[in-house]
Parts: sequence; structure tokens; C-alpha cells
Amino acid sequence: MKILLLSDSHSYIDDRILDYAEKADEIWHCGDFGNLEVIEKLEKIKPLRGVYGNIDGTEIRKIFPEVLRFRCEEVDVLMIHIGGYPGRYSPLAKKEIAEKAPKLFISGHSHILKAMNDAKNNLLHLNPGAVGKVGWHQMRTMMRFEINAENIENLEVIELGKK
Repeated sequence: MKILLLSDSHSYIDDRILDYAEKADEIWHCGDFGNLEVIEKLEKIKPLRGVYGNIDGTEIRKIFPEVLRFRCEEVDVLMIHIGGYPGRYSPLAKKEIAEKAPKLFISGHSHILKAMNDAKNNLLHLNPGAVGKVGWHQMRTMMRFEINAENIENLEVIELGKK
């Protein structure tokens, strides 16, 4: 399963993002879509999974949950927009991880790209940074990777240029 991982589009989507989406099997968006147009453009291309972010309004919150837990092949995935990172998880992420640690924990919000192992909870944490043009980040980023049975493989950082 080829995954394109985005976050923090803040109402921005362009042809480069959509070209990468075409090559994925699924698109995962970790919140702060910004508007329905982003969702509609992505859903036209491939199946879309996601969570709402702190800037997302009522319309988006009706479509996406705050916390999403699902299985992709044999990998348990947990997604929360404001999740923090290993050693500094948000209260909601701490609670969810303590109840049942996933193999893959994905968050957004910080606009800081991170890929970190959490040895204490035996999970991989990913934050794809921000794909949009709003925020303090300098470089627009996203990630792609593959899930093969229980393995998360071929993780790539995609830089889309300065905002």
C-alpha cells in the first residue's frame, strides 16, 4: 500500500501535490485542511483518510474525526492533529497511546517534519510538516511511504519548495 501523507494544507493545494497523490494508493491528511476544496480535490484522486485540525470548521469536523484509529494491512495506525511527539505527547495522544499503543502514530499541527522511533511505546511517529503556504515553516513538505504487511518501508520526505 503506497501512502501519501499530508498535513496543514491551510486551504492550499497545487498540481504538484495532486501529481504525487495520483501515484499513491491512499492519501492520509493529518488535519488543518482549511476548506472543503482541498478535500474534494484529493478525494477525486484516491481514497482519503484524515482527522480535523484546530483551524478546521464545522463542515470539516462533520466529515473527519478528531482521533482516527485504523488498520492498514497489518499496521495499527493512530492519527491526531495535535499529537506532539515522543517524550512530549499531547494529553489526548498520551491517553490514546496508553490505552493501546499503535505501530504508527501520525500527527501534524507543528509544521515541523519529524520521523522518530518511540522505543518506550514501540512505535514510529511521523509528522509530515506542512504542505500549505500559511504558517511559520519555510519549506513545504509531505511524506510518502509503503506499508507491506506489518512493515513500514521506503519512507521519503518530499520538499515542495519555499512557501
